[in-house]
Amino acid sequence: MTGSEAVYPKTDSITDHECDLYQSEIGSDLVQSHGVLFILSYPDLIIQQVSANLSDHFNLLPEDLLGQSLSNLLEPDSIALIQQILPTNQPTHLPYLRSHTPQRDWEGNFHYNEQSVLLELEPLQAESNPHSLAVSHLRLRSAIGRLQQVSSLSDFLQLGAAEIQALTGFDRVMVYQFDAQGAGEVVAEAKRPDLSPYLGLHFPATDIPEPSRRLYAEGLLRYIPDLSAAEVPLMPTENPLTHQPPDLSFVTLRGTDPCCVEYHRNMGVSALMVIALLNNQQLWGLISCHHQTPKRIPGAVRSVCELLGQFITAELANKVNYEELDAIVKLKRRQSEFVESIAQAEDLKTALVHPAPRILDLVNAKGAAVCLDDEITLVGATPSLEQVQDLIQWATTQVSDSLFHTDSLPKQYSAAEAYKETATGLLLLRISQVRRYYILWFRPEVLRTVNWAGDPTASLQVGADGHLTLSPRRSFEQWQETVRLTSQPWHPSELANALDLRNAIVGIVLNKADELARMNQALERSNQELESFAYAASHDLKEPLRGIHNYATFLMEDYQELLDEAGLDRLQTLVRLTQRMESLIDVLLKFSQLGQTDLSRQPTDLNELLTQVINVFRISHPQARIDIRIPRLLPTVNVDPVLVNEVFSNLLSNADKYNNQAQPWVEIGYLDAAEAIEQVPSADPLTLTKPIFYVRDNGIGIRERHLETIFRLFKRLHPQTMYGGGTGAGLTIAKKIVERHGGEMWVNSNYGEGSVFYFTLE
Repeated sequence: MTGSEAVYPKTDSITDHECDLYQSEIGSDLVQSHGVLFILSYPDLIIQQVSANLSDHFNLLPEDLLGQSLSNLLEPDSIALIQQILPTNQPTHLPYLRSHTPQRDWEGNFHYNEQSVLLELEPLQAESNPHSLAVSHLRLRSAIGRLQQVSSLSDFLQLGAAEIQALTGFDRVMVYQFDAQGAGEVVAEAKRPDLSPYLGLHFPATDIPEPSRRLYAEGLLRYIPDLSAAEVPLMPTENPLTHQPPDLSFVTLRGTDPCCVEYHRNMGVSALMVIALLNNQQLWGLISCHHQTPKRIPGAVRSVCELLGQFITAELANKVNYEELDAIVKLKRRQSEFVESIAQAEDLKTALVHPAPRILDLVNAKGAAVCLDDEITLVGATPSLEQVQDLIQWATTQVSDSLFHTDSLPKQYSAAEAYKETATGLLLLRISQVRRYYILWFRPEVLRTVNWAGDPTASLQVGADGHLTLSPRRSFEQWQETVRLTSQPWHPSELANALDLRNAIVGIVLNKADELARMNQALERSNQELESFAYAASHDLKEPLRGIHNYATFLMEDYQELLDEAGLDRLQTLVRLTQRMESLIDVLLKFSQLGQTDLSRQPTDLNELLTQVINVFRISHPQARIDIRIPRLLPTVNVDPVLVNEVFSNLLSNADKYNNQAQPWVEIGYLDAAEAIEQVPSADPLTLTKPIFYVRDNGIGIRERHLETIFRLFKRLHPQTMYGGGTGAGLTIAKKIVERHGGEMWVNSNYGEGSVFYFTLE
């Protein structure tokens, strides 16, 4: 029978109430009839409860023993053996006990639980004689020896199933592996040749629901020799000391739920034994043994099988890890190379996406998207840029952890179905909790066919009230399901690699931040030393320069009649050069002082300050024809008025000097945040919380290639003889003053039309 695109039911769709039939198996107060269960008080071993089938095995009625000492039933040597081992909360097998009422040999299991001893007795079978036990242990040693020679996990499990079948004689022995959702697959099988194979078939999680898996996770062995045998209650049903039904979770004779019985009968099973397999203390799978007729297995043989199961469990982690080790080593090697390249790269984006395959190989993905704030770079097979942006927006609101992964993104984010061919699987790494830094890895949809042992939905029935209830499945014929909208799942080592990458990036960024801080400290010291040197050098240079200037002047005055015209011309040039050099030294001295002196901040009305600037400008430039415009009153700011005066003076002087229009003008004003957004697209958004001052003119303008160089010290764009000369330091000093106030200065200009100088003051 074949199905198509079936929807597999998850166990979380079944309520706790509807799982009671499985819970009742765990907490059942019924006992299998092939043995007798005693509930004893500790340490006196008084019989408080006994299974109702006592008379079938001992020719005694329950009331004959209730309230009596266990010594009334077992011989002193057997009582001494039990007392020697008690108390223990681990089920313990006793291969030989003897009763004196009647005289008979028994094998037992017992453990201590909440001030009670739970003792199980089963008749000792002929197969449990010392010779048979010795043979079983020899076979166990041989089986372990053979298993130790196998390196492949699949071969190891297959041999383990065969060894269990050889020890027990069960018709079928399967190794059943759970997946993350609780469903399972038969990964190894040893069986009678005439039985249909179950190897490779899948079983839904409802077949072995979570409560039963929890019990198996304790590493217990489950044994039911006859699923059709009647079961008996305990007498009395409550413990007289605790007034509670006893917990039979660790009791081998624990009764079986009717649903479980019917389920296995539908499979043609009459006897059952199950051994739990653990990996890293988690339930990995089961060794499930089936027989078509009732089958008794001596307790000693069951113990040998349990020991073999424990060996398989112990080796399981090694086999699994061995197969994964090569892949993990390769991933770690890639990660190491990747992290090293990040540490050496100039910027994070370059390191992550160049060359492209590295970021994909890190987690075996087909595509990736690197999001650094508003910049997204796509690598490999990915959704479109717009789709990735929407996906990141969704993840921002839905994902709070540093790592998110799914092998079926469309089931959580419906829009992803549109690009399932590239991004059915998603692994998302959040690098920063503050900034919008993400890495997204993608895997395409992988269509696959799953062979189920019967329709996995057949055990679910919808009641009249709409609730789901469990019922035993009747068919185990192969049933195929096409699984869509899933990718290859992300392996734990790949997830670990992604987290390690995040930690490495954070570590590298922090190291670079520390290195940058050290460089800034060194740079600050260097700047202070340079400013001190510039101050000292300029101050000391002025004295000899003044001497040169004076002696040149004396030569022209005292020896004018003795010098020809060429000599006088050279002396005049020398005087002019000393004057220019003194101007340059004064500028250098002034520039160095800007970095050494503290600001004298005070509330300053810029309207009054600007009036002073204009008055001085008019006095010092009587021939200036420039029209000075102030469209509105300027604000009051907390600045050093002397230094800010110089900023406005310099910009006003330049507006007049570098203007060849017939009607020159300059406008001085400011923009608030709203105006700045509209009028100054080049403004830093962080500056829009404070006024942006401007000085606009209709002068000669500045070519675009010179917009940055004009702020360099002593940088002039024209010959000394043009536009009134100057040292080329005015804008440098103005920018330095603005930066000392915590602001910024920049310029926008159209060559031949004019310039606008913008600046902010903190």
